[in-house]
Amino acid sequence: MTCSWQVWTRCLWLAFWLFLGIGAGPVRGETAPEPAAAGQPVVSLYFFWSARCPHCLEARPFIESLPVRHPWIQLHSLEISRSRENLAAYVDMAARLGEEARSVPALLFCDEMHVGWQSDAISGPVLLDRLSQCRDRLARGETLNARTPTPPAVSLPGGMDISGWSLPLLTVAIAAMDAFNPCAFFVLLFLLSLLVHQQDRRRMLIIGGVFVLVSGLMYFAFMAAWLGLFRVMGSLPWVTAGAGALALVMGLINIKDWFAFKQGISLSIPESRKADIFRRGREVLAAGSLPAMLLAAVLLATAANFYELLCTAGFPMVYTRILTLRETGTLQHLMYLALYNTVYVLPLLAIVLAFVRTMGARKLTEREGRLLKLLSGLMMAGLGLLLVLAPERLGNVGVALGLMAAALLVTWLASRWERSRMSPGGGE
Repeated sequence: MTCSWQVWTRCLWLAFWLFLGIGAGPVRGETAPEPAAAGQPVVSLYFFWSARCPHCLEARPFIESLPVRHPWIQLHSLEISRSRENLAAYVDMAARLGEEARSVPALLFCDEMHVGWQSDAISGPVLLDRLSQCRDRLARGETLNARTPTPPAVSLPGGMDISGWSLPLLTVAIAAMDAFNPCAFFVLLFLLSLLVHQQDRRRMLIIGGVFVLVSGLMYFAFMAAWLGLFRVMGSLPWVTAGAGALALVMGLINIKDWFAFKQGISLSIPESRKADIFRRGREVLAAGSLPAMLLAAVLLATAANFYELLCTAGFPMVYTRILTLRETGTLQHLMYLALYNTVYVLPLLAIVLAFVRTMGARKLTEREGRLLKLLSGLMMAGLGLLLVLAPERLGNVGVALGLMAAALLVTWLASRWERSRMSPGGGE
């Protein structure tokens, strides 16, 4: 028999697995392979996984070694993110069991569906025990009918939600966290406070709107660059952990600024850059004609966004990493980035509308800036920690919303505590 170049890889893989089946020794401290007794039943195990799911990649070596150590297990390993057929098979098989194909890794066998993977030491024995019980049931001659509803699936901790609405809601949640951007608020409030002196609502609305639009486009481009980097790196777990660790460090630096504002390392706009922003803001006011003012506003927004990049960069970094682990298509990526940035600019747009309505000057005080730093730092550090320790938890929108609520609560308590210290008889 000859192998064409298209099937040489399959031939080599077949030889490799035959070698494993014949000569492989114990794996991960397990006992030697069990002999397949004649006439013993064979258990078919369907393993649905995604190349972009960290827990799937962790579970895969253990699960794919099961047939080597236990020949009575017939494994079907099916990756779903690159195969519509495999995904359709997962949906169909789960439906036959009365379940929904919402998460991976998923293991289906003997009218059972197990979802998630915590670790080889915890989830592995549970799976093997259930497989052994299934073999015993088959040996006793029990009939299995995969088309009838069964009890709820056993959920092994860990997994990645692939349901339709989880990612859009998660996008809105993280973008809402990112929207509390003290650096962006500072620049916009400064610009609008200058424009108030002209007492022209129309110009303020147009110039403020252009500033917000350019800021959104700049942030979109910045996130697209992060996205491109993560797409090149693929779904390697160390890349995910590295992004989370960097976001955690940036969050802790922002939290530090509440205690020691701009002392030591800080992600705020440097004083030297603020001088340039002030100069460009005055150029907007001095431009005179509306077209010239718009051009000056575009230049101000472009420069300011470069200066602001580190202020809350942890959020777009965490989100784009999640996006590359959850979606594969370029069009889907761009649509999600557009949704993210729409939510991101909404508070900036609300500030513009508030100024236009009241025509009042307002600046961001140091105390407000510190509290915003604390809020964004808490949320950023929380997301980074999750990305390092449990990236699959970020598929749960409730976790993101809970993190936001906790950060808001801590920031509110810090504000109340600070006020009590500053009030007469408050201790200082």
